[in-house]
Amino acid sequence: MAQPPRRPLHGLSAIVTGAGRGLGRAEALELARLGAAVVVNDYGQPGRDGSGAASAGPAEDVAAEIRASGGTAVAHTGDVSDFQQAQELVQLATAVFGRLDILVNNAGILRDRMVFSMAEEEWDSVVRVHLKGHFNTTRFAAAHWRERAKAQGGPVYGRIVNTSSEAFLAGSAGQPNYAAAKGGIVGLTTSTALALAKYGVTANAICPRARTRMTEDVFAGLAAPAEGLDPLAPEHVAPLVGYLASPAAARVNGQLLVVHGGMVAVVERPRVQAQFDSKQDAFSYDELDALLTPYYAQRPAGETFAATEVLGLKRA
Repeated sequence: MAQPPRRPLHGLSAIVTGAGRGLGRAEALELARLGAAVVVNDYGQPGRDGSGAASAGPAEDVAAEIRASGGTAVAHTGDVSDFQQAQELVQLATAVFGRLDILVNNAGILRDRMVFSMAEEEWDSVVRVHLKGHFNTTRFAAAHWRERAKAQGGPVYGRIVNTSSEAFLAGSAGQPNYAAAKGGIVGLTTSTALALAKYGVTANAICPRARTRMTEDVFAGLAAPAEGLDPLAPEHVAPLVGYLASPAAARVNGQLLVVHGGMVAVVERPRVQAQFDSKQDAFSYDELDALLTPYYAQRPAGETFAATEVLGLKRA
């Protein structure tokens, strides 16, 4: 006799930003499959889909898909990089579902260019949507959980899953805006994890690798297989988001995980490799020259803080 599907998120409510397509859509569908009621956020108005048919907009299309499968979902078409609209998004979840339990920040854009060619708008827009967008929703979700915890006199249920990128870990040369924003998201995540732990809330970040509309140029040279699931399919990422949003992940907090193609890698925090102490009250140029120049002369040429080896991660 077939076992009924597990629904570890039953009775919980979630927000997924940038969920009209790609990764966000896969994540919203997975959270709904696991039992969550979902606010599907995506910035976009009614229009036409890729086939030319009338569309209520990407957010409503995904919300309708969830409802058609027996789930619960509503759409929100606001811009999460706008402080007030992000507040309205969190308010929508609490008004419709009574509370918010899970926040998945996924919304983003790309404006790739080398640092010496990048326009101010290309920098500002990417940092605004990714980093400020993550902050905006986190700020209002965190306030909601803090108020609930104070009202009931103890911890509540709260999960934040943020979206960073291997571009931050490996130092993507043609994406200084994107890499900087994604690095900032990791800092936001670890700070939030420490700040909200006492309220029962966890915050983690993932670095997904997936073929989406946003990354179609990045992976243009890697064709999808003729048969079987594409190693770059967003469906490889969504189950990890579902797990991190679940009660089972209560002890997972402030972590960074790389996920793609049937593989999850836990990234170790930075560690001090070497320490140099001055023999005087303070370092002089000459003393630093005597210590650091020979040290770096012995290090591999071209090695930086960037962890380029993550780009070689694949399923064993």
